[in-house]
Amino acid sequence: MQLTPLHFLIVCPLIGLAGFVDSIAGGGGLISLPAYMISGLPVHTSIATNKMSSCMGTTMATAKYAKAGYIDWRLAVFCVAAGLAGSALGAKAALLISDSVFRVLMLIILPLTALYVMRKKDLFSEEDKRQLPFPQMVVLSSAIALLLGCYDGFYGPGTGTFLILLLTRFAHLDLHRANGITKAINLSSNVGSLAVYLMNGQVLLPLGICAGLFSILGNYLGSRSFTKKGASIARPVILLVLCVFFVRTVLEFMGVM
Repeated sequence: MQLTPLHFLIVCPLIGLAGFVDSIAGGGGLISLPAYMISGLPVHTSIATNKMSSCMGTTMATAKYAKAGYIDWRLAVFCVAAGLAGSALGAKAALLISDSVFRVLMLIILPLTALYVMRKKDLFSEEDKRQLPFPQMVVLSSAIALLLGCYDGFYGPGTGTFLILLLTRFAHLDLHRANGITKAINLSSNVGSLAVYLMNGQVLLPLGICAGLFSILGNYLGSRSFTKKGASIARPVILLVLCVFFVRTVLEFMGVM
């Protein structure tokens, strides 16, 4: 596909905004994927190129968590393997679905994901203090990583939030441990699905790399300007981008665009 300056002008600022929003309140994926589609890219190309820019931002975040000692590598190694396998399966499944069918699915999945992710931030603040035996924790955490890896490879937005929720609720990880494991799983699922999309020629590398740099910049600025009002600022921005995305998709179905 031939890229134009307009693709970069639309996508890169929105990806930067997604990184900013994600760093202060979460839910940046609800902006980043629609950003590519708003620019007029096909669905599979949008998902694939979004994985490129997401992978760059997630690598930085994971490195920071690892340096701070928040990742339990004894547990993470199993989850990373499961996340890699799941994301590859999810990406392969996504490639089997036609562009038109995928757009219909997105009109169903995206609003449900948005509503769930934008619920109150205390959604997973109540942690279960019971400590599971390590083998049981490995099995449950790996199963969660496999399931959410499939979702991330197939679609993606909200994966980090869902991982934290499931790891705290079902694997009984404390919030700090769950956050660290989530970053490791998220990186592995991005890498696994990106590899599949790259092998199938779906990634627009110049746009993905440029957008990834904007994502890193947005995350950096957001982390420096974090305020307690971050979530209240982020939600209207996410809703605005989603509205633009839905209007464009509906117009495409009507043959107007």
